[in-house]
Amino acid sequence: MIYSHKLQKYLAAFSLSVVLVADLVITQKAPPAFAQTVNSSIGNGVTFSCNDSEATIIAKNGPRVVYGSTAIYIGYQQVSSNNKNPVTIRFNSGIKSWCRTDYETTNDDGTGYGLYWDGGNVLYGVYSSTGSQTGNDFRRFATGRWLSSYGSGGGPKVAVIARINPANGEVDYATFLTAKKADNGQTNSLVVQNLSWNGTNLTVQAKSWWTPRGANTNSMTCTGSSPYQYTAVFTGDLTKVNSASAPTCS
Repeated sequence: MIYSHKLQKYLAAFSLSVVLVADLVITQKAPPAFAQTVNSSIGNGVTFSCNDSEATIIAKNGPRVVYGSTAIYIGYQQVSSNNKNPVTIRFNSGIKSWCRTDYETTNDDGTGYGLYWDGGNVLYGVYSSTGSQTGNDFRRFATGRWLSSYGSGGGPKVAVIARINPANGEVDYATFLTAKKADNGQTNSLVVQNLSWNGTNLTVQAKSWWTPRGANTNSMTCTGSSPYQYTAVFTGDLTKVNSASAPTCS
């Protein structure tokens, strides 16, 4: 009877250990379960690092695009009290595939806040810029594109749209997207609100302050107060805007 009692206690302890180990394995290896595909996401920038787990980044509730068990997230790193640098990361089944923090590393206060991904080779990221600073920024990717720089002045927050290789996170090319003050030509604020893709062109919907740019990059003539709801249709390579429009502007 004593032997039988000891055997029962041993088997009970062993069974509990097996259950605990099994639970641990499931917790560590189970990838996130995504309910649906998300092709486009624009929102407030959130902070995370390349060392964060996917679960940690998901909890931030920032912009992300999803296809199957793969997800790409965008945000920023707070590198000093008054400087942010953009960060973009991809996970496959919960495992980090790549993470990029080198797109803009200057004193420009940059943030990633939007993505479009078709689930294949077409990936665009949206980033903010507050001016040109010495060092590596998106200008090195924007040569020969629709707008190659922030422009004159500094302070107003504008957008940068980058075409990214989803396999490794490399930026293929980029363009700045800004408003332009009609009175002095200096750069004014613009915030992207939506991205869509038809297989050839990228349509950008944005909120533009006085004044939006036409397809030729010049200031539109507008009536009424800003901001204006602005739509620009880019060629896929970001070299040209096929059309640009805003209510009460021409």
